[in-house]
Amino acid sequence: MAAKTHRTAAHPAVLSLSALNRATLERQLLLRRSPMSAKDAVTHLLGLQAQNTKPPYFQLYSRLADFDPAELSALMESREVVRTVSLRSTLHTHTADDALTLGPLVRAPRDRELRAFRRGLEGVDLDRLAAVTEELVEERPRPLGELREELLTRWPDADPLALTVAARCVLPLVQVTPRGLWGRSGQVALTTLERWLGRSAEPAPTLDATVLRYLGAFGPASVMDFQAWAGLTRTKEVFERLRPRLLTFRDERGVELFDLPDAPRPDPDTPAPPRFLPEFDNVLLGHADRTRVIPEVNKGRNGKGNQSYGSVLVDGFLDALWRVEREGGTAVLTVQPLRKTTRDERAEITEEAARMLTVMTDATDHDIRFGAFLDFAD
Repeated sequence: MAAKTHRTAAHPAVLSLSALNRATLERQLLLRRSPMSAKDAVTHLLGLQAQNTKPPYFQLYSRLADFDPAELSALMESREVVRTVSLRSTLHTHTADDALTLGPLVRAPRDRELRAFRRGLEGVDLDRLAAVTEELVEERPRPLGELREELLTRWPDADPLALTVAARCVLPLVQVTPRGLWGRSGQVALTTLERWLGRSAEPAPTLDATVLRYLGAFGPASVMDFQAWAGLTRTKEVFERLRPRLLTFRDERGVELFDLPDAPRPDPDTPAPPRFLPEFDNVLLGHADRTRVIPEVNKGRNGKGNQSYGSVLVDGFLDALWRVEREGGTAVLTVQPLRKTTRDERAEITEEAARMLTVMTDATDHDIRFGAFLDFAD
């Protein structure tokens, strides 16, 4: 059933917060789990936030009907997906095709990061830095510390952190496996994207095409939402160019939202089951206005400083935090509600928690607890 909206002759339809929430969850595969493959999901979502190694697996677990972590791990080993710096100059897991084409579209955030470290790069010629880095990491994948030391032999007066940040900004690099594989560990080692994939970068799609894909995965959305997701500015003209092909709405604050005509906009009363999301999940970072998923009262409560906690969506909104710890052979999952939950909600949360522990841990016993975390969201 379509989302309920109201329209006047002079104004586009208004999407309620609940309608916007359900539409976003549906695009994000969080309203109902999808039967699509892990690779298709990574494509549809335009990548997975991947500052840490485990979150991409938990993102797919919460979205796919029959997800096995080994599926994503196999895609990484076969180099069909990679870990690379892209959107907002942060690490993402992308398909190889997207990694090779999206780079030019997200160059601006890398340039901003370079400017932020400019004081530590005095006397460093960035073209030479790119050439030296390319030679080093294509000879063999280099651990981050080793790459830093090699670069410091060329630029001994430069700031070590600034050098390594600049290297990843001026050159498309990937973190090679076993880093990022499920159930395995490995230090960060880098090589160039093209060397790792064995093929050259392809022509980048137009920004128009990327906006359309973004709306398919994150819409309905405003110009500012897209810019926050991509780390770009001044994209209003792209939306204006696409306007004849799109529908427009307003949110309850009057902000104009764009959407694909045939995209799903479920009834706002559609049930939204609990979903356990990892830190830095796509749906929590994909908009400038995050109230469609994060209630104002809980703004900032799923993280402290650079630390982000696991989030639980309850009835579609972030209303609890979670973490898993091991006590011997038992996986202990603790949920900290951020509001008073009903008995039925706790039963649904417990059921989903048990499912997640079964799929995503190898523990022989499970223990699900509700209560406060030490130093959590204080």
